[in-house]
Amino acid sequence: MVVPRFAGISTFMRLPHLGPTEAPGQVDIALLGIPFDGATTNRPGTRLGPRQVREASSLMRLVNSGTLVAPYDLCACADIGDVPINPVDVSDTLRRIEAFVAHLVSGGVVPLCVGGDHIVSYPILRVLGARRPVGMIHIDAHSDTGDVYFGGQTLTHGTPFRRAIEDGVLDPRRTVQIGIRGTMYSRDERDWALAQGIRIIDMEEVVRIGIPETIAEARRVVGTGPTYFTFDIDSIDPAFAPGTGTPEIGGFTSREALQLVRGFRHLDLIGADLVEVSPPLDPSGTTGLVGASIGFELLCLLAEAHADQNGHKSCARDT
Repeated sequence: MVVPRFAGISTFMRLPHLGPTEAPGQVDIALLGIPFDGATTNRPGTRLGPRQVREASSLMRLVNSGTLVAPYDLCACADIGDVPINPVDVSDTLRRIEAFVAHLVSGGVVPLCVGGDHIVSYPILRVLGARRPVGMIHIDAHSDTGDVYFGGQTLTHGTPFRRAIEDGVLDPRRTVQIGIRGTMYSRDERDWALAQGIRIIDMEEVVRIGIPETIAEARRVVGTGPTYFTFDIDSIDPAFAPGTGTPEIGGFTSREALQLVRGFRHLDLIGADLVEVSPPLDPSGTTGLVGASIGFELLCLLAEAHADQNGHKSCARDT
């Protein structure tokens, strides 16, 4: 709080910057960017997402006004920069992400990642689910359980969770997808997900049962085991977040998104990501601000989960 928020080098939440090799042993939660959109099948631009979210996150302060969680009182956090992706090679990029995140996790660091398109979740899950498959809370307009695009491409932003389930790193019976809507290429995308045991709470059901019941059902699905949290910005209606590659009308308001994310406190969260912010598609910067705000909410969840796991107490308001 010495330097004004409009000054200084831009980092996530204005946190100290460390190199990735320095993080283990010094930080509990590492915030990192994954500036990659090489697996995007519609409008590109999410490679610039981490940079804009960093800039917008300078508006975030120290305490969550809704929950009173003060994440920096609960754990040590730092921005450790960006994964050195390969912008012209999807497979090589996924290997780089996996190695980068594996180094952090092996050192006891919890990753909070900002993409990038949604394929970036796949290598993260391969790390976190290497010993046992993890559960997942997935807030999105799309299920991302497609199989093959354009005659043989299996690694796209529409396929990460089918690949993760096939690899045995994601437990479909402990996976819940919230806010799914919009058109599909085929029924198989949804049918396959349901056949694996994924609980899909599409937007029509969310509207029918309400946000509190949606949260309760999602918490029932993931239970008490290790859980990953992935938030696609296109889950929010394009009226509030137009800067994304595959917008779908009829989504959450930004206020509803805050309410939804805050409902997942005190779970065994072991990592999270925010993806699909595409700055070129929103010159106003509003989508970046929405992304930064959701990123802070995810950080609060991870910080509180870390405190729970390590027996620390906070002055947060339990709701």
